[in-house]
Amino acid sequence: MVAKGAPRGPIEAFGTTALLLALPALISSRYGAALAAVPPAPPAPPSPALAAPAIAVARPAPRAAVRYPLTRQRRALLATIRFAEGTWAEGSPDDYGTLYGGALVSSLERHPDIVLVKRYASAAAGAYQMLPATWKAASRRLGLSGFGPANQDQAALYLADQRGALASVDRGQLSDEAMARLAGEWASFPLHHGGSAYGQPVKRAGELRRFFDAQLRGPVQPTAASRLG
Repeated sequence: MVAKGAPRGPIEAFGTTALLLALPALISSRYGAALAAVPPAPPAPPSPALAAPAIAVARPAPRAAVRYPLTRQRRALLATIRFAEGTWAEGSPDDYGTLYGGALVSSLERHPDIVLVKRYASAAAGAYQMLPATWKAASRRLGLSGFGPANQDQAALYLADQRGALASVDRGQLSDEAMARLAGEWASFPLHHGGSAYGQPVKRAGELRRFFDAQLRGPVQPTAASRLG
């Protein structure tokens, strides 16, 4: 029992409630200082079992460019396409620089891509009168650079092959079926009924077959030699 008028102790000065509120802060500060004096543990090295292995990614090999050997039969076909398309000049290198309508270009560094208006409007060019989009697709597929004669020959054979006409030609035959297949690529070739797949003038099947056969029997015509480069 505390005598009346005696000085109060710390607990009575702060009161029971104040002391209970202050205890967590006192404990936290005391143990916080103790924990701060302990140096942090170094990080553990990653487990070898969990390390990501180095994986070598295999890159696909570049696709080899397709090349079509220029046999006598294929040379005869190339000459026949030029004859049908109106660019045949007895094997002259001018064939390869012909624009739609007959004008010539002086450079074959690239497809001219010049639209000319005659009976129709067209940007066809070269010995095989290829449109820019057709040439772009064929040259990309074959890995060709430049619109030179040898590249035009390869692109024309590629297009004939894509149409399914090259097998017959390789047997030395320009059959009606082969011409009908070529008609999907070159408007000057006739379908089975004799008309064009695109409503344009066509050469007759008999005329084209006679020309093809004459090329097979005659001297080999140069197809890729050109002064145009």
